[in-house]
Amino acid sequence: MASSVETLEFQAETRQLLRLVIHSIYSNKDIFLRELISNSSDALDKLRLESLAGSTVGADTSDLHIALEVDRDARTLTVRDNGIGMSRDELVDLIGTIAKSGTAGLLEKIKESQDAAAAQSLIGQFGVGFYSAFMVADKVTLRTRRAGTDAGTRWESDGEGTYELQAVDGLPVGTSVTLHLKPVDGEDGLADYLAGWKIRQIVKQYSDFIRWPIRMAAEGVQGVQGAQGVEEGGTDEDADAAPAVETLNSMKALWARPRSEVTEAEYTEFYQQISHDWLAPAETIHMRAEGTFEYEALLFVPAQAPFDLFSRETKRGVQLYVKRVFIMDDCEALMPNYLRFVKGVVDAHDLSLNISREILQHDRQIQAVRRRLVKKVLGALKTVQAKDTERYAKLWDQFGRALKEGLVEDPDNSQALLELLSLPSTHDTERPTTLREYVERMKEGQDAIYYLTGETRATVENSPHMEAFTAKGYEVLVLSDPIDEIWADRIPAFDGHRFQSIAKGQVDLDETAGEDQDAEAERTRREQDFAELLPWLTAALAEQVKQVRLSSRLTTSAACIVGEADDISPTLEKMFRATGQEMPPVRRTLELNPGHPLITALRTSHAADPGNPALTEIAELVYGGALLAEGGDLPDPARFTRLLTTHLTRGL
Repeated sequence: MASSVETLEFQAETRQLLRLVIHSIYSNKDIFLRELISNSSDALDKLRLESLAGSTVGADTSDLHIALEVDRDARTLTVRDNGIGMSRDELVDLIGTIAKSGTAGLLEKIKESQDAAAAQSLIGQFGVGFYSAFMVADKVTLRTRRAGTDAGTRWESDGEGTYELQAVDGLPVGTSVTLHLKPVDGEDGLADYLAGWKIRQIVKQYSDFIRWPIRMAAEGVQGVQGAQGVEEGGTDEDADAAPAVETLNSMKALWARPRSEVTEAEYTEFYQQISHDWLAPAETIHMRAEGTFEYEALLFVPAQAPFDLFSRETKRGVQLYVKRVFIMDDCEALMPNYLRFVKGVVDAHDLSLNISREILQHDRQIQAVRRRLVKKVLGALKTVQAKDTERYAKLWDQFGRALKEGLVEDPDNSQALLELLSLPSTHDTERPTTLREYVERMKEGQDAIYYLTGETRATVENSPHMEAFTAKGYEVLVLSDPIDEIWADRIPAFDGHRFQSIAKGQVDLDETAGEDQDAEAERTRREQDFAELLPWLTAALAEQVKQVRLSSRLTTSAACIVGEADDISPTLEKMFRATGQEMPPVRRTLELNPGHPLITALRTSHAADPGNPALTEIAELVYGGALLAEGGDLPDPARFTRLLTTHLTRGL
């Protein structure tokens, strides 16, 4: 028996807010079904909890589920659940959330923020998600009865000026929301929400892992309802019964199950489903965080890097769920750029979203989750490095360049990333080394980690800067990745040992090894011998170099070019210019090998005839040769070639 209908009018500002919810907040109209299913799932959760607590009298929890019902003749879609339901007062309070006093002030805040971020406190309240139904429906009818009560309530509105309330007897426990759908309109984003394929698509995308079964009558199939999927072939008496029912969602949220209950085959199948990769993952990270903020995460490190790993358009981030409801793909806020190869899901029990659940609010919760995920991924890679060097070598080959980016982007985790580095060095031409291994092999008295950057390994190994280090057995890291140019300058030290480019500053290996008095005396003698040549060369090459000095790092080459400790490297200078950035000219230091025949002959010739113009040309050749030896570009190749040809001819 139904009572009289009570008609209530929305306030003027409430109508404005409702229009904002319907027309502006949600970017995709398919979201309405996600919101309604999420509400139903919450209702089932509440009934389950209250029944366990014994506070709900007569509640039937034997078959908790969500049902989707399509009526093509009436053009209605109904979302029904047998959850906790609502009393009349709860219905008015929950659906009337946006009709409460103070709506005008809230509306003003939403308008000011434009993206509705100011209304984030409304997330999770029944009213906001419920009103998304008006994006696709001309009229919405809701019927509900709370568990433990006898009275039911019907609510109905066209989303304009008024809504109706009516007490109704005989309703089952739970809630049903019937949408009187608008006509299909592709230009306005209104799909055919009566089509079975479209409903399945939305459920699969947004609600596949809801813990409760989502059921719908199978199109064109008659039979008996089964627990999962469709069960056909009932008795003759069942032939004219209701259509068979299929379960649309898998309910297989692997991340919500203990790791001991999940097989490797299930992990692999799930990874391949979300990543579209045909290979099995190289590493699986299954974690659960409890406390003031609870979430589960299931992350995967692929075995092979995607082809677009270093493309600007590559998508990054993990999938985000809230209470098993899909929120977004590629959630960048939860995973840094240098870990963009990590795939997986994060399911938060509560998270600060904006009113449409489509934009994350940057708050402490998000940052806390991100920090924990990063530490877990880096920790998992460290474990692989320690236990299986061969497998780690393959992972580093695929993702090492991306991990190096973290040394620049993520200073908080720089030390953890340094531990993961696997770098080529002069110690072993075939096998790379870790920094920990390098430090363990350092010579007595050595306090720096030596490295040299260049475009290729061959360029680095054949550099004149290497000569003394090779001769005296010092290990040098060979860094030929473009990112090496950046991080090596920014990271001060590892395990108390500073990083030192052998192409910058003054390096005195004799001093490092503990020089004797004879070496000191030899150095003083050489400085006296070249006391006149060095100032003259500095003046002759003033446009190219900052200073000319004697070198202790050369053994076979005549000269090399050295930068100051804070100078930009030639390779990095090239990279900047290649991107169109103008770089101010950098004048560096020319170092001479005092024992090389060319340099001693130049000193002798200068002492005999300081005004000889040919000496200036030879000085240019010495500088040009040093520039070519490090892989640099000559400022005037034609002049260098002409001078070289002239002096070779004279020599012959």
